[in-house]
Amino acid sequence: MEQRDKLHIVDGSSRSRAEQARRGFDLGYHCEVYGDVSELVSSAPETGIVLARDADGCGSSALVVESLNRNGIWLPVVATAVEPSPSQVVAAIKSGALDFLRLPLQPERLVNMVECIRTEAVAYGESMRRMAPARVCLAKLTPREREVLELVVAGESNKQIARDLGISHRTVELHRSSIMSKLGADRAAEVIRLRLEVRLGPAPILKAS
Repeated sequence: MEQRDKLHIVDGSSRSRAEQARRGFDLGYHCEVYGDVSELVSSAPETGIVLARDADGCGSSALVVESLNRNGIWLPVVATAVEPSPSQVVAAIKSGALDFLRLPLQPERLVNMVECIRTEAVAYGESMRRMAPARVCLAKLTPREREVLELVVAGESNKQIARDLGISHRTVELHRSSIMSKLGADRAAEVIRLRLEVRLGPAPILKAS
């Protein structure tokens, strides 16, 4: 018997998640529903695609991605919303969502999304396994240290960084030393590698529609 694709629907609205599940069942998918991300994490699914509602009062796709990563659950996440704004879509993709779907779900769009992600699921899981530790390390940095790090990755010298940020050369050196310490790195190359591992995270597959 052929195994059906599984959809894990996370939505604070019982009506909305029921509608999504019904649409998924009609298209031949196996659907599981959850009121919030804690229910999803508790079930510890190993396969499938997560549809995470991104709206006030319903949580956010970013929270779902973060919670899954923290618990070592490497499933693709797709954000959903009734009327997603461009900034909302960008924020979701930056947080690690692979795609963004409008609600109510459109059959053709849902099928295309599942087909695309099915071929990318293994690569996505490996990417997130690499990214998660790097995200944890980078979260330790202060806003100024992150600015310095971005300029280091861009290949700028300490003198250029000092000029760009309007700080002294000595201050740049102190920030770089702090960055190295917080990231547990011995060389600048290790710091750059950590930053690039986050940058090489999953890219959006399709535009929200």
